[in-house]
Amino acid sequence: MSGANSASFPARIVCLSAESAEILVRLGCASRIAGVTGYALALPELAGKPRIAAFSTAKLDRILALKPDLVLAYSDVQADLAAALVRAGCNVLVTTQRTIAQILDTILLLGHVTGTGRAACALRQELASSLERARQESARLPRRPRVWCEEWMDPLVSAIGWVDELVEIAGGVPLFPELRGKWRAQERTVDPGEVARRNPELILVSWCGRRMKAAMITTRPGWSQTDAVRLGMIREIRSSPLLHPGPAALTVGLRQIQSAVAEAAFMLERLPVQSCRLHQLEPGQPTEAGPSRTGVE
Repeated sequence: MSGANSASFPARIVCLSAESAEILVRLGCASRIAGVTGYALALPELAGKPRIAAFSTAKLDRILALKPDLVLAYSDVQADLAAALVRAGCNVLVTTQRTIAQILDTILLLGHVTGTGRAACALRQELASSLERARQESARLPRRPRVWCEEWMDPLVSAIGWVDELVEIAGGVPLFPELRGKWRAQERTVDPGEVARRNPELILVSWCGRRMKAAMITTRPGWSQTDAVRLGMIREIRSSPLLHPGPAALTVGLRQIQSAVAEAAFMLERLPVQSCRLHQLEPGQPTEAGPSRTGVE
């Protein structure tokens, strides 16, 4: 579609998610963006664009006033809003990327929709190459620390799919790999005692829209005996851009994870074995937090 007349493609696009606006900017379509979510990244190309939505809520009349010929939305969280826009006569495209592969595919999809297929292919290749370089770099780490990545604190929510994958690429071992395919946050809630039992060596905190409070983590029952807390390996990764499934999550977010994982890996390598628990308990084995439970307290 590269080289096609831009008049054949959407000229007034409203982006209800941060990553869709970011992708369009990377594809050279900033001038076609008519409005963005209030959570849009602070990109120069988006300065002055009307902020017309939160994440799950928006003022329908403000969106319609922009006369969009396409609205881009994300996931089931925006399903009701998308349906209302469809009923109002808008063209709406909803994407549901939750893995790195799906993020890369979404870039191609938006490239096709906007007539910027060549730029989309180039961006996809650039990101895929940078991810592979990161994977090769992490292979040289002396250790692969066990990583608990926390998306929310009450109830406790394990990281969504692409974040879990980024932890792996950075050289970490995700603490709950069995939850990676769960899309909804409710399906990724875990028992705090189970986190302690699995004994993370690094804790990454990326609370959606909230800053980390370390005391909320270190004072959880049993967590003071985890290697991560004993070593002071609790690090915050800002939720923006990490929790927005777009290019910045795969670059800026990944670099922050890489830094934390490398720090933990080299720290663990320098420690005498007896100074840390340095093992992952078998299922059902009790810890200071008590026996393994299911559900969230």
